[in-house]
Amino acid sequence: MSSAEPTEAEPTAAQPTAAQSTEVQPTAAGPAARTGPAVREPGRAARPAAPVPSPLPGLAESARLLADAATTSTALVADALARIEATQPTLNAFRHLRAAAALAEAAEADRRLAAGERLPLLGVPVAVKDDTDVAGLPTHFGCDGDLPPAASDSEAVRRLRAAGAVVVGKTNSCELGQWPFTEGTAFGATRNPWNTGHTPGGSSGGSAAAVAAGLVPAALGSDGAGSVRIPAAWTHLVGIKPQRGRISVHPHSDSFQGLTVNGPLARTVADAALLLDAVAGAHPEDFHRPPAVRATDAARRDPGRLRIALAWRPPLTLTGAGPDPEVRRAVTALADTLARLGHHVEEARPRYGLIGLAFVPRATVGIAEFAARHPEPALLDPRTRSALRTGTRLGGRVVRAARAREVRQHRRIGALFDASGFDVLLTPTTAAPPPRIGRFDDLSAWRTDIAMAAACPYAWPWNVLGWPGVNVPAGFTRSGLPVGAQLLGPSRSEERLIALAAQLEDDLRWFEHRPPV
Repeated sequence: MSSAEPTEAEPTAAQPTAAQSTEVQPTAAGPAARTGPAVREPGRAARPAAPVPSPLPGLAESARLLADAATTSTALVADALARIEATQPTLNAFRHLRAAAALAEAAEADRRLAAGERLPLLGVPVAVKDDTDVAGLPTHFGCDGDLPPAASDSEAVRRLRAAGAVVVGKTNSCELGQWPFTEGTAFGATRNPWNTGHTPGGSSGGSAAAVAAGLVPAALGSDGAGSVRIPAAWTHLVGIKPQRGRISVHPHSDSFQGLTVNGPLARTVADAALLLDAVAGAHPEDFHRPPAVRATDAARRDPGRLRIALAWRPPLTLTGAGPDPEVRRAVTALADTLARLGHHVEEARPRYGLIGLAFVPRATVGIAEFAARHPEPALLDPRTRSALRTGTRLGGRVVRAARAREVRQHRRIGALFDASGFDVLLTPTTAAPPPRIGRFDDLSAWRTDIAMAAACPYAWPWNVLGWPGVNVPAGFTRSGLPVGAQLLGPSRSEERLIALAAQLEDDLRWFEHRPPV
């Protein structure tokens, strides 16, 4: 614990009182209820609309500007808060803001910078997902109801603070992170900055929308079945799902039966790598402790000439889903770029087997474990209560057997890298472009699962394996909706994937495209 970390007895800027933070409340029933209102602190008077600040610079650029005294943390944090407030009625990216606390932390960062102190993210504003404990704020994880504030920061937030970052707030997530959309009765709908009629994806949709719209330079999400990579694909971002254990999920030791990891969302590979380096590392109680990587160094490294397997066929989902023609066109163009850069690209078919039989028990037991902690289960979505019942039935011996199969799954799918000699697997991140807001409304649990599997069949196997993957922007549909591609690797291959993503970025320069919001 750093000396700057607050105690419960004496709230500081890092542990706000109720008056220092605010929850975004959904609007009244009807179509407008699907977004939240502009954020105001309690007791703060309304004022005439001010000009909206320009999108914030990226993470590395913000850190450089601060170190060079070309701006201040107070200015960056104030711009972030103003931009969040201005876009909340349309994007609804945030569940909680720490406006007063963040500004106090920014002022302290400015004093430290002026005194010559340097840390990787000193004074840089960032956001974290609503499944992440931040001292003094409840961790709703997309749920309705009154939950107590977290007594302490999660390990990932502790590391963010140790790197000097200023956490401005917590971003929206669907209920318990189950779905590839960020909508719910507790907070409304989070909307895609590229087209507000469409979802930014989920479950890290609030983090993705916030970064894509330039509300913050970068944000943390979490990924249990693609929940970083899917919203990254649908908002034109880089999203890294790291190796299991790379970023601690403490206070949880093995989140969602080992499926879920934390990961960064950013507009560039360098920014995502910088955030990964800042938060990587284990808590003493963590089960999984992979050796350290140097993501920022990897983002500057030539990946060399690689053998890349291009796979179109997803694992068995019983939906018959394949990639939408526009997704296929975009990923084919990305594969052509990789070939032009000197890599050997060849179509291949990973031997996924019946990996879904291992995923379903682990996912539903994970949902059941989180749902059982909610103080008012009746407030949960009926689909969540259905998953809770399923997870309860599949607990114990069934989920232990599912987890025991992981070693054989490593060998079978890993043969693509070991026996066939490929370095990287390239697939679409999703089979479809981002759906419209409300596409999944009023569906039963079973129909929601089928619709999700059809739209997003590619990402979740790598959660079962615990291996790393990186979403990279693959372009846009003819109607202007973003789509993405996954670079997937074997165990502990983040550095290779990051180096390859950076090489693609240097060529395609996707960061030059910003949404209209």
